[in-house]
Amino acid sequence: MKRLLLACTTLLIMTAAHAAEITGRVVGVSDGDTLTLLTAEKQQIKVRLSSIDTPEKAQPYGQKSRQALADLTFQKQAVLDVQDRDRYGRTVARVHVDGVDVNRKLVESGAAWVYRQYNRDQSLLQAEAEAKAAKRGLWALPEAERMPPWEWRRGGQLATSNPRPVLVADNSDASGFSCSVRKNCGQMSSCAEARYHLETCGNGRLDRDNDGVPCETLCE
Repeated sequence: MKRLLLACTTLLIMTAAHAAEITGRVVGVSDGDTLTLLTAEKQQIKVRLSSIDTPEKAQPYGQKSRQALADLTFQKQAVLDVQDRDRYGRTVARVHVDGVDVNRKLVESGAAWVYRQYNRDQSLLQAEAEAKAAKRGLWALPEAERMPPWEWRRGGQLATSNPRPVLVADNSDASGFSCSVRKNCGQMSSCAEARYHLETCGNGRLDRDNDGVPCETLCE
């Protein structure tokens, strides 16, 4: 009887572990830590890489981080080690391609920060420290440009010990829009204005799901 129970328990554990793994082809890369996986059943899954956070696309090194993820994954078969689901409905996972731990590789190459609030792998902190010491990727940027993305999304890009006037001045351009007032989506008159405030003014709150599209009721 004990052997039967042990066998059943082992089977359940193996089944659960298998259910937590998803395989498919990467068909889209939104930014440095978000991709889209297409399964064999033609199901598209939005994936948020676990334990890491990369610069937003409007931040210094944001586009390079996105390219780093694309180079590692785009149009390749990937295996997801599913860990959770975030508040946006994305699957949170460790991603492996051709035996490479993509999450770790991004940290090692200086394309990502360790997302300390959600990190479950303490060894990633050592990988980040080594990348920083070697000035790889974003760690080669001037210190003033290396703001953790979670701070940047909270509006920290405006709060520096020595504020740069260009970020807070009332500097309208040819579009007629201005960064002098920090608006929310309900205050936007058009998609063009929303994009201006996201991309020029750095108002990350307009892009809650970090897909590069602000105020999606306006910018459908």
